[in-house]
Amino acid sequence: MGIYIEMLILYIVLFFSASTGSSGGEGQAVFSIFTELTRMLLYNIPSLALIWYLLLKAKRIKDWDIMPGKRDIISVIIALPCMLITGYSIAYVSSRIGGASAQVSLSTPPDTAGWVILSISCLTAAYLEESFFRFYILSRRSKLNLSAAWALIVSVALFSICHIYEGPWGFLNAVISGTVLSVVFLRYKSLHGIAIAHWFYNFSVYAVSSTIA
Repeated sequence: MGIYIEMLILYIVLFFSASTGSSGGEGQAVFSIFTELTRMLLYNIPSLALIWYLLLKAKRIKDWDIMPGKRDIISVIIALPCMLITGYSIAYVSSRIGGASAQVSLSTPPDTAGWVILSISCLTAAYLEESFFRFYILSRRSKLNLSAAWALIVSVALFSICHIYEGPWGFLNAVISGTVLSVVFLRYKSLHGIAIAHWFYNFSVYAVSSTIA
């Protein structure tokens, strides 16, 4: 029972409460290096450290088997194209059909320094989400008394709910992308591969947004 309480507290404090405070793009602010650094240093990195502190209390780092390897490359090759196709297909359809909060407005950096900071921020955010939604939940499914299928459902559901502020299209994208990332993780046990795929996808959204703004 304790692990369920731990998981729910982590989810509510680190993800759900943060997502409910998101604006969904209304009243878009100008990109700020200071704001991005603050988010990364006061939220992304401490949250990631907390998750791994709890994981390392349960097992030693070598027992978690997270050393980079060939499986990470395979995971990127599989997950990234799926996420890109899904994300941009949904963006295209949503731009044609429309609907409430069909697209989330993004503020993009005006200079190289801003893009570097944004890239690092996207990387820490990707590792944070993959460490919890995939690694923490799926790797501990036996402790949670969940089959692989049920663990996948729980992972995707929690991941999608905290993206609901992006509207129905963002929610749909999170469902499909979360499923892809979960399946890849269950098959290859690759934290770094799915985190890099997640980072590249998120960063590409900003890059594309800057070209069409």
